[in-house]
Amino acid sequence: MIGLWWRGLVTRRATRLVACAAGIAVAVALLASLGAFLTGAQASMTDRAARTVSVDWQVEVAPGADPAAVLDAVRADPGTAEALPVGYGRADGLTATTGTTTQTTGGAVVLGLPDLYRTAFPGELRTLAGADRGVLIAQQTAANLGVAPGDMVTVNLLGGPATTVRIDGVVELPAADSLFQKVGAPPGSQPTAPPDNALLLPQNQWQDLFAPLAGSRPDLVSTQVHALRSHALPADPASAYVSETGAARNLEAGAAGSALVGDNLGAALGAARSDAAYAQVLFLFLGVPGAVLAGLLTAAVTGAGAPRRRREQALLRTRGASARQVLALAVVEAATVGVAGAVAGLGIAALVGQLAFGSAAFGATPAAAALWVGAAAAFGLAVAAATVAFPAWRDQRGATVAAGRSTAERPRAPWWARYGLDVVLLTASGLVFWATSGTNYALVLAPEGVPTISVSYWAFAGPALLWVGLGLLGWRVADLVLGRGRRLVGTALRPLAGGLSQTVASTLARQRRPLGRSIVLLALALSFAASTATFNATYRQQAEVDALLTNGADVTVTESPGVTVGPDAGRSLAALPGVRGVEPVQHRFGYVGADLQDVYGVNPATITGATALQDAYFQGGTARQLMDTLAARPDSILVSAETVKDFQLQPGDLLNLRIKDGRTGQLTQVPFHYVGVVTEFPTAPKDSFFVANAAYLAQATGTDAVGAFLVDTGGVDTAGVADAIRAQLGPSATVTDIGNARSRIGSSLTSVDLAGLTTVELGFAVVLATASGGLVLALGLAERRRSFAISRALGANPAQLRGFVSGEAAVLAVGGLAIGAVGGWLLSEMLVTVLTGVFDPPPSTLAVPWAYLAGIVVLTVAALAAAAAAAARLAARPALDMVRRL
Repeated sequence: MIGLWWRGLVTRRATRLVACAAGIAVAVALLASLGAFLTGAQASMTDRAARTVSVDWQVEVAPGADPAAVLDAVRADPGTAEALPVGYGRADGLTATTGTTTQTTGGAVVLGLPDLYRTAFPGELRTLAGADRGVLIAQQTAANLGVAPGDMVTVNLLGGPATTVRIDGVVELPAADSLFQKVGAPPGSQPTAPPDNALLLPQNQWQDLFAPLAGSRPDLVSTQVHALRSHALPADPASAYVSETGAARNLEAGAAGSALVGDNLGAALGAARSDAAYAQVLFLFLGVPGAVLAGLLTAAVTGAGAPRRRREQALLRTRGASARQVLALAVVEAATVGVAGAVAGLGIAALVGQLAFGSAAFGATPAAAALWVGAAAAFGLAVAAATVAFPAWRDQRGATVAAGRSTAERPRAPWWARYGLDVVLLTASGLVFWATSGTNYALVLAPEGVPTISVSYWAFAGPALLWVGLGLLGWRVADLVLGRGRRLVGTALRPLAGGLSQTVASTLARQRRPLGRSIVLLALALSFAASTATFNATYRQQAEVDALLTNGADVTVTESPGVTVGPDAGRSLAALPGVRGVEPVQHRFGYVGADLQDVYGVNPATITGATALQDAYFQGGTARQLMDTLAARPDSILVSAETVKDFQLQPGDLLNLRIKDGRTGQLTQVPFHYVGVVTEFPTAPKDSFFVANAAYLAQATGTDAVGAFLVDTGGVDTAGVADAIRAQLGPSATVTDIGNARSRIGSSLTSVDLAGLTTVELGFAVVLATASGGLVLALGLAERRRSFAISRALGANPAQLRGFVSGEAAVLAVGGLAIGAVGGWLLSEMLVTVLTGVFDPPPSTLAVPWAYLAGIVVLTVAALAAAAAAAARLAARPALDMVRRL
């Protein structure tokens, strides 16, 4: 009997089986795709974090310890791929005579590098001029002394003779912050900036210069062992962090106080693990709702045929089939759609991965991909069991044969509606959202130096409760409008149904329960699509804002300290092809009390033309308002939030800064009045700084020297413009473009292929939305062929039947779109607020992808129209023909 039943299903109910399997396939494909992407993304994060480190370990040799013994210990570690000693020496200053001018710097750091250093650690040095080896001078130091390859520089030693060396090359030190770090110092006590002056000597030459000082002045000489570690790390950044930091501590324990490890690789992995946690959060926020929605779609598809299925099962029982046999038939049907849906879903996931990411496994390892394949397939089978087999089991236990043959619905409202569960859920969602978006709330917490991270999964309750609550409230509203508001519905349907509009409204009132479920399903699908698209668009917007904020503009030219360049130098930059505008920005240092902070002088009238200033960067007014204040009141100043708190400032307070005078070289007092707070500013640090009027600052200090030029290219060919500027300026200034800034400052979360992920998510959202409308409507109408046949037999003409069909489609479209729009807006606001930690800086407004939203509305309406048209053609058939097909 089971075989006969299965063949009958495949031949007579193929459309219903395919529809059910399609819903399961979407759920399986979405879970497999996002799960494999998550695993691959975490591995990508670990790899990216490891590749951003130039020197994995900087092992400081303790005073009095044997450098050779420490070097041997580092090389003996199983994870060490390469280790080389580097000498650090401190000089009293450097002196150079070029032409008739003699320049002398302040204190300098002199490094001794072995011959193979550049080969082992290529990211530490970048040649700007001259040779790659020999005596090398840092770019900033070369600018301070005014020297070039071939010039002579004298190294002035404390307690030792002066030595003159010939410069072979000028280099940039991209990783200067870590290269000159204070190994073992807490994060807050690290130097705020690398030394202004640095000279790099071959190791033998350095030994000749500093070896005599090692005994008499050990405070001036030290040795580090720079190590390159094996990057065969666990895929998960958190696990890799634990493994790497454990190895560093193990070396320190074995060194017995003779060595201290500066674990740069561990620090990079520590930052990446919070991004990995956010990736998991995004998977749960954006992936799980889609999978649940696909499951609900499957349930709706099977639910459309539930009355028919109950009648068939009741007929089998009246003809002698036992309850166990009937349940076995339902299990066979569930297994058929489950297996078919799982196989199809996995095939879709593999195809999506190949098209979007170039890998069917989304970059995940085979083992990890297989794990997600199994989990997604199991979820698909579970959905099939819950939507097909479970209802049959429930009917067997709770319904009689007579009840199974009945088509009447109980008019009583469901229990959740009687108890107001929808209102309770929405209220709870608001309370959770208020609690989880309060001050100092952090969704992901990764404390410095702590191997474990903490994710507040309680924050998931807010959006989840809102989504469910909106669905239930939507059902209540639809039930109310279609029931008690049937006259209004009939009036609204008159253009479609004509004189039968009230009759159509009465029919819809009797069908309001299944129609309400269809409206809710469509609304949930649309709200999921809208919130996902808005979140992704906002994320892309803020990633670009972050890059622009860090780099300053499309291209930024930073002048070397000690070099005086006026704003007129920007004219030559503005003349280069591809440059739309150049904005000079002053950069000074000022004392507020005993605290030294950065001071930026800008032209308030033109600064917004070269870079983007968002209102979220400021407090006390919008960006435009505060820039206008700086222009109208030149002595006004914007102060960082940290400084306002530390010094208890109130708007209008007098703030006297001590800034170096360009004429005398001494600190001079410059009065300002505090007018607002600035939390972020292009090229500025993230903690304490000031923003002032450039003209007032130049007048008060006697110099209009520019710290940086912000070059606007309109976002076109930034790399080409940057290369042209480098060719024009040479090594006298540092030139950075926004493309490098994106790769440098972008978190490892942005380093993965989020464009591909967005395509996958939004593609599935389109499928879910259109299927939730068109497919469910089509199946619901197809299951009512008996009603159409009776109507035709009673004399209804095709035009009248089209009115019934189009009326139902119109109600479904209007109700689903309206509730979905409200839900999408609320969910978008909540998601962006709860996931604020993903954004840097947080957005001031949402980025709404209007084109995508318009497209999904058009596709949904088109699917509903197509389903209605197909049903209308079915209803127009002769009654006898339809009766034969029942």
